[in-house]
Amino acid sequence: MNFQDKAGFIWSVAELLRGDYKQSEYGKVVLPFTVLRRLDWVLEPTKEAVLKKINELPANADDKIREKLLNRASEQMFHNLSPFTFSKLKGDSEHIGANINNYLNGFSTNIREIFIDKFNLPEQIDRLDKANLLYLIVSKFCEIDLHPDQVSNIEMGYIFEELIRRFSEQSNETAGEHFTPREVIRLMVNLLFCEDRDALTKPGVIRTRYDPASGTGGMLSVAEAYLRELNPEAKLQVFGQELNPESYAICKSDMMLKGQDPTHIHFGNSFTADGLPSEKFDYFLSNPPFGVEWRKVEKEIIDEHSTKGHAGRFGAGLPRVSDGSLLFLQHMVSKFKSDGSRLAIVFNGSPLFTGGAGSGESEIRRWIIENDMLEAIVGLPDQLFYNTGISTYIWVVTNRKPKHRKGKVQLVNATFYFQKMRKSLGNKRNEIPVDKIDEITRSLGDFQASETSKIFDNDDFGYWRITVERPLRLNFVVNSDRLSRLKETSVFVNLGKSKKKGQAGEDEIKTGIQLQDAVIKTLTNISGQEPHKNRDEFTKLLKKTFKQNGVEVPAALLKTTLTSLSERDETADICCDAKGNPEPDPDLRDYESVPLKDDINEYFKREVLPHVPDAWIDHDKTKKGYEIPFTRHFYKYQPLRPLEVIEEEIVALENEIQGMLKKVLE
Repeated sequence: MNFQDKAGFIWSVAELLRGDYKQSEYGKVVLPFTVLRRLDWVLEPTKEAVLKKINELPANADDKIREKLLNRASEQMFHNLSPFTFSKLKGDSEHIGANINNYLNGFSTNIREIFIDKFNLPEQIDRLDKANLLYLIVSKFCEIDLHPDQVSNIEMGYIFEELIRRFSEQSNETAGEHFTPREVIRLMVNLLFCEDRDALTKPGVIRTRYDPASGTGGMLSVAEAYLRELNPEAKLQVFGQELNPESYAICKSDMMLKGQDPTHIHFGNSFTADGLPSEKFDYFLSNPPFGVEWRKVEKEIIDEHSTKGHAGRFGAGLPRVSDGSLLFLQHMVSKFKSDGSRLAIVFNGSPLFTGGAGSGESEIRRWIIENDMLEAIVGLPDQLFYNTGISTYIWVVTNRKPKHRKGKVQLVNATFYFQKMRKSLGNKRNEIPVDKIDEITRSLGDFQASETSKIFDNDDFGYWRITVERPLRLNFVVNSDRLSRLKETSVFVNLGKSKKKGQAGEDEIKTGIQLQDAVIKTLTNISGQEPHKNRDEFTKLLKKTFKQNGVEVPAALLKTTLTSLSERDETADICCDAKGNPEPDPDLRDYESVPLKDDINEYFKREVLPHVPDAWIDHDKTKKGYEIPFTRHFYKYQPLRPLEVIEEEIVALENEIQGMLKKVLE
């Protein structure tokens, strides 16, 4: 029975819950019982030794020493002092509830925390017992062999994540938040270690690795297994943090089964409750959830950004609140060792280009690239993940680039390196075969330009965003349409209103209405004339006319009147400010992106002035930006089919339709 068959069998247990549990609740029972059954198999061979050891220990033994001795007897990092096993639990159906609670409480403290605090299993045991389902559930789990000799730790990880994927689909949650395809993890590990193979094969090497969104621990497990393949004597200490309680519980128990220190796995939000605030690591591997907003922790993150700057984790910038991907990247970089660290992280396409110059996303890209930390980006095939069919990318980031990579960024297009799966899993229809994983890894390691690999200077991704202004040109005329426009303005309308009460208010309204009438009457006297094309001259005329008619017009009303009586006119004179400088026309304002390697003024002369000779650059608004147009760099032009071919296809299609209609009419 392979891991999918075992996952299918365990999944069938959920059918027993139908009616008493909602589909979205199935995982609350099946996941903890799967972990419990696995631990039961692991502890069974040393059960008698542990029970014998507890009888030998004095009652007043130090708790820490007691825990160590019992763990040594169990040959694991945990133990169970209850006389029960799953098989014995099955033998007493009448007292199944009390017995399984006794069994649960017999675990060492580190395991009880998993089942009681995170899985909340005692509540489910009580609920199952009242529904007369507890004995059936225990009996069903007794039928499956999860002994490590039959199911390896890697396979067990597959089972856990396959179950989570299925339960997530049932409850319309995102399985991809917990599950990363194994071939993707293997590729990421390859890319992570490809520059360090020599160092990692030295005898007795010890390295640390961290994942701030560790899920069920799949990435931690694969990285550890791969390092052991490179060097059986190497030791990889893994650290992680996970927000989802069930995933955290599985991850922590999985680490215990593999002999890793369970205290290295922390529960909570990596952004607001960093479990490892002062730790630095050699390697980082992560697949943070795509496009997850960070509104719930917005205040804490903004506070850290504004008060600590680069002394904190988010000094480079803050992305839009709808996508926290780049926050994970900054969080991980903040834990780089000064003598060198390396990370591989999976993103969707958004972090490549979202946000213009000066935005949080652009500033984060700028910080990464200008500090020469972006080593490579690998574009992956679509339909590779379980919860989405979108395109994804692996970013490789490091603060210890080898000499030949200094100042360079490599883009690898691996979007065609896949094969179709025999059976789809959610949105996952494609997978990367082993030979393609090796080919992608070689492409990155060789660092050579090719059809699928391109090498760029850091500056190639930077640009200046310049603001191109054109002068404001207006004509002025008094006619019915423009007078109507004036009458609808708030400044004009408010003349006939008052905030005062009583007689004072009535007097103010009367005065305002008189002013309205006087303004319209005065303007009517200059209507019907040819449009005035010089604003200064028309302003003088307007003031003079008002004065001659004894109308005192407030500055705000005069400005509103000028605006209402104007329209844009390319043949009119340029409007200038008090210093004689041309005023920009907001409606004609445009923006240009100038590559960093290009001179702004030369670009402007070459690309802008030939088309709009009266334009100028507002240098005060110039901003530097960075984006990585991955797809554009690998775009291949496909010529359109000749019109003759298209016409022939249309005619053939019309004939086919006519033939079908003829058969119907017959």
